[in-house]
Amino acid sequence: MTKAISISKFSELYKRNEHINILDVREDFEYEMGHIPGAKSKPLSTFPVELDKEKTYYVICQSGGRSSGACQMLTQKGYDVINVEGGMSAWRGEME
Repeated sequence: MTKAISISKFSELYKRNEHINILDVREDFEYEMGHIPGAKSKPLSTFPVELDKEKTYYVICQSGGRSSGACQMLTQKGYDVINVEGGMSAWRGEME
């Protein structure tokens, strides 16, 4: 089962610790239109990806669908990932 976090809890976590690992699985053009500062672009279309299995990753997309699918794939490969529910369409924080 995929772990998930609400956008409000994720926002609180982000405000407390801007050094969390965020994977943005939207396509490059979506990422370029605005993303959470520090988020790494890893479009779902480029999967599979190699990550550090010692780290926890928060996975975000536009609304939560692609990130949920990405989390399922990554969990099967042994990565510690958490889906950010609501995605960028629900994000009210800083963007770059």
